[in-house]
Amino acid sequence: MSYVSDVMDKVKSRDGHQAEFLQAVEEVLDSLDAVIERNPKYQEHRILERITEPERVFMFRVPWIDDKGDIQVNRGFRIEMNSAIGPYKGGLRFHPSVNLGILKFLAFEQVFKNSLTTLPMGGGKGGSDFDPKGKSDNEVMRFCQSFMTELCKHIGPDTDIPAGDIGVGGREIGFMFGQYKRIRNEFTGILTGKGLNWGGSLIRTEATGYGSVYFAQNMLATRGDSIEGKVCAVSGSGNVAQYTVEKVNDLGGKCVTLSDSSGSIYDPAGIDAEKLAFVIELKNVKRGRIKEYANKFKNVEYMEGRPWGIKCDCAFPSATQNEISRTEAETLVKNGCFVVSEGANMPTEPGGVEVFLKNKILYGPGKAANAGGVAVSGLEMSQNSQRLSWTREEVDQRLETIMKAIHTQAFNASQEYGAKDNLVVGANIAGFVKVADSMIDQGVV
Repeated sequence: MSYVSDVMDKVKSRDGHQAEFLQAVEEVLDSLDAVIERNPKYQEHRILERITEPERVFMFRVPWIDDKGDIQVNRGFRIEMNSAIGPYKGGLRFHPSVNLGILKFLAFEQVFKNSLTTLPMGGGKGGSDFDPKGKSDNEVMRFCQSFMTELCKHIGPDTDIPAGDIGVGGREIGFMFGQYKRIRNEFTGILTGKGLNWGGSLIRTEATGYGSVYFAQNMLATRGDSIEGKVCAVSGSGNVAQYTVEKVNDLGGKCVTLSDSSGSIYDPAGIDAEKLAFVIELKNVKRGRIKEYANKFKNVEYMEGRPWGIKCDCAFPSATQNEISRTEAETLVKNGCFVVSEGANMPTEPGGVEVFLKNKILYGPGKAANAGGVAVSGLEMSQNSQRLSWTREEVDQRLETIMKAIHTQAFNASQEYGAKDNLVVGANIAGFVKVADSMIDQGVV
C-alpha cells in the first residue's frame, strides 16, 4: 500500500462520519502520488498525517435572546487548520447546515487556496448553525455579539483573521467587529470584509466573483480565446454570483441564469446592469427570492432546481458545495459548455469532476478559481497594517495579477508532474508543496 493510500485509510478510520471533509482530503491526496515519489522527505516528515489534522479546533455554545425575549442556543466553531505560511485566514459561515465536518473540509481547502494566492496566509474556517434568514437586525446583532464574545479569545491580527462566508456579510462583520472592539479595546484589522469607512478594502465584496471570471479568462487565453461573446450560466444570487455577472458583462460576455435555494431563472436576453441592480437590491436589501426576478422582467423562465440544464459556453457554479452532479456535468458538456470556473467551494461532485476532465474542458477547481475573495482579504490586511487605503483600480489590478499567478502556478505544476492541463492536479500540487516545505523548515510542530 502506498503512503498516500495508507494516510487516506487512517483519515477515513478517524473521521469517517465527516463526508465533506473526506471528499476534500481524498481529492487532494489523489493528486500527490507523483510528488511523494519524487520527494520522499514528505513521507519522512509525515506531512500528510500532519496536514490532514487541524492544529486546533474550538467549539462553543452561543446563547442569545430573540425579539420575544426567549433564550436561543446555537453552536459556534473555529477550525485553525494550518499556519505554516502565515496566520490563519478563512471565512465564517452562518447556516443551518454548518457542522464540524463541513468546516474541516472548508478549512482544509483554504490551506491550499491561500497558498496559491502568493500571500502569507495560513488556512482556517469557522461559523455557526445559526440562520440569519428571517431574523431581525437586532436578533442578528445579539447573536453576533454573543458569538464574538467567545471567538475573540482565539483570534488576533497576527494569529487568526476571519472573514465572511455564506450568511455573513457586511452587517454581520460590523456587529462582530464592534463587539471585538468593545471587549478588547482595540481598533485593529481582526476581521476582513469590513465597511469602507472603518478599514475595509474596495473590491472585497466583488472579489470572489471577479476572481472566478479572471481565472476563466486565463484558462481561455491558453486557447487563444476570451470571455467576449460567451453565454454564461451562473448559479447562486449572493455576492459571488452577482459580481460574476458584473465582471462577465464588463468583459463582453452574457449571463443568462441565477438561482437560490428555491429555484433558478433563465433570461435568454441576458442579465444586464439594470437587471443586476434589481438582483442586488432584492437579495442584499429586501432579502427576497430569485423568483421575483421572473415576475419583474419579461420573457424570463423560472424553474425549480439548479440551472445546469441551460445551454451555455461557460458555467460559474457560485452557490454551495456539491451543486453539480455527474448527470448535470454530463448535461453541461452535452449542451456545449467548455469552461467551468468554480466560484463556490467544491461545488462539483467527484463524478462531475471526472466528466469535466474526461472531456478535456477548461475546468478551474474552487481552490484556484475562487481564491479572489481571500486574496483581497489579504490585501485588506496589508492596507490595515499600513493604515492606508488603495484605490479601486489598484486593488482590481492586484486581484487580476494574483488570479493570473494562481493559474500560472497550477498550469505549470500540471505540466511538471505529467498531468498535462489538469488544473485540479496542478492546483493541489502547487498549493501543497509550498505548505509542506514550510512545515519541514519549521520542524515538528
